[in-house]
Amino acid sequence: MNTEHNIFTKFIAASLLALWLCSAPASAQMFSRPPERTPKALSDVAFDQNLGDTIPLDTIFRDETGKDVRLVEYFDGKPVLLALVYYRCPGLCIMVINGIIDSLREVSLEAGKDFEVVLISIDPHETPDLAAAKKATIIDALGKPGQAKGWHLLTSPDESQVKKVAAAVGFKYAWDEPTQQYAHPSGIMILTPQGVLSRYIYGVMYPSRDVRLGLIESAEQKIGSPVDQILLRCFHYDPETGRYAFAIAGILRIAAVLTVLGMAGGFFMLVRHGQRKAATEAPDAADASSPHKDGHV
Repeated sequence: MNTEHNIFTKFIAASLLALWLCSAPASAQMFSRPPERTPKALSDVAFDQNLGDTIPLDTIFRDETGKDVRLVEYFDGKPVLLALVYYRCPGLCIMVINGIIDSLREVSLEAGKDFEVVLISIDPHETPDLAAAKKATIIDALGKPGQAKGWHLLTSPDESQVKKVAAAVGFKYAWDEPTQQYAHPSGIMILTPQGVLSRYIYGVMYPSRDVRLGLIESAEQKIGSPVDQILLRCFHYDPETGRYAFAIAGILRIAAVLTVLGMAGGFFMLVRHGQRKAATEAPDAADASSPHKDGHV
């Protein structure tokens, strides 16, 4: 009886405590953390997908040698892997560039031959000399010196040129005064030879399979191997995640067809086996029903 009384007492005490906590918001606020405010620069950062849009190919930049170039010069019949970064970025841009390097190490397609890589600095104060130094570091880390001609690191003292491209690709960034850095999203884009936005891959890690398939699709499947063409049927691009997902529906259809064909083949083999068995047993039956040579049945 005492045990039941103690349990009942504890239950009542716990209920009263819960009731007091729920009915005393002022007391709860004493122990709650103040709401955190998002810095204004971060609130302006976003990466929208403008799939199917054409970027302004008439914009003018300077390449790593200091030469003035139009963006259209890099769209010469090959797809383009594009990223907006800045070369003095102490954090996120380094991870974006390293993600591109790690991915392209595993891709058998060759920059300069099968596709182009274009990096555009969002900082108008960066110079071609800085871009040249960064390119040398990138090519050394990539370990494919023969592909240096396929990498183009661009700058522009005219920020309006950068903003035109950024607006076209949905890349929203802002200068954060307290940190003296640019706040910006992370990801890469793949464009067709006509400058049309074909694929976005978000984050700082870009699976080599996704990059390869994106380049092949953007090139209208004019590059890549027969195996890649099969993979394109097994995977589909998911614009919400910026990744190539396993095409379950397509695979199920293929599996269903293969199952039906397998069943049909199995049935055909059973029929053939039955016919052969019948043909083999027929002479034996005929011999058994015929009279023996000694006249006995």
